[in-house]
Amino acid sequence: MRKIMTTLVKKLLCCGMKSFPSDNLPKGHLRVYVGKEVLCKFELETNYLNHPLFEDLLRLSVDEFGYSYHGALRIACDIDLFMHLLELLKSGNPSAHHMQLQDLASKFSSSNGEQNATPS
Repeated sequence: MRKIMTTLVKKLLCCGMKSFPSDNLPKGHLRVYVGKEVLCKFELETNYLNHPLFEDLLRLSVDEFGYSYHGALRIACDIDLFMHLLELLKSGNPSAHHMQLQDLASKFSSSNGEQNATPS
């Protein structure tokens, strides 16, 4: 059931478009694109960018996208893993502050029976 929901969410959120209108974002939110081949648009609270797991994702994304590009922030990460990270942060689970990115990816892939849920 989770796979079906994830696929539906991806179909609703993902597209190959390079830009979206920047209006209609609530104050304190920003738009990010997640993925490598297919970029999915997410809107999230700007304070998430200060979280150590997001900082790690951003460092990894530099290898994929570099520092300079046009448009919204891009994160090179498996989309399902990114959605899992957002759920974890929204839940307020304090363990998220002590978790390493590789630990998050390992726990995510083992709980979903996936072989390759690496961040990049």
